[in-house]
Amino acid sequence: MFYRRFILAAAMLVLALAATATSFAAGATENNNLRNLRVVDPINLAILVQDDLTSQVGNELGVTADFIRSLPRGSRVMVGYITSGTLQVRQPFTSDLNRAAQSLRIPISSTATSAFNPYIEVVEALRGFNSNLRGRNAVLLISDGLDISRGFDVDSAGHTIDLERAIKQANQRNVAIYTFYAPSVGLTGRSMLAASYGQSSLNRLAHETGGKAFFQGSTGFVTFSSYFARLAQTLNAQSATVS
Repeated sequence: MFYRRFILAAAMLVLALAATATSFAAGATENNNLRNLRVVDPINLAILVQDDLTSQVGNELGVTADFIRSLPRGSRVMVGYITSGTLQVRQPFTSDLNRAAQSLRIPISSTATSAFNPYIEVVEALRGFNSNLRGRNAVLLISDGLDISRGFDVDSAGHTIDLERAIKQANQRNVAIYTFYAPSVGLTGRSMLAASYGQSSLNRLAHETGGKAFFQGSTGFVTFSSYFARLAQTLNAQSATVS
């Protein structure tokens, strides 16, 4: 009886280990496939980074630069920072992808640079999409999404005047907006309620302009690697649908 129980237990252990190994291998394969995804069709992309985001965002410069450099020939990239109520354009639209990647800098991560409202600068960046740009247009907004320029009003969260303007202007200019959520050193870094309102606004901005929002819960993020992989996947799927 003891021998039979031992054999059964051993068999179950082997099956469990095999299942775990299979699951791990499948997960690793999926992660590798996502990591190796590249955008297929050329794109005009404005990358906007909110300057008061937590210092973790600075650790993502490498993967952000890699994504820029991986874009297909014919793409044009602009890099700007949303800081203290202004848009600091570090690199106007250029087809030199390496130059655009090199224009990235670590966010200041200080409340002194808080924009209080990222959507005014989104509207400003949209003006850069002029008739000289051919092909598909998109904005990547890396932000906490929270508009407190007129106070933190629960009733108006996700429906502020400037968010409405950004959606309207993007649609008029045929620019899809994609968003990466990251907490700031301000309110969204301390309040889950504020974080959820910011994410809600980013989700609405993306959804109503033909883009997509990316975030991992309301507590922050681990890395942008999966965001960029899924962004490439989304862009490729949308291009296939159009063509």
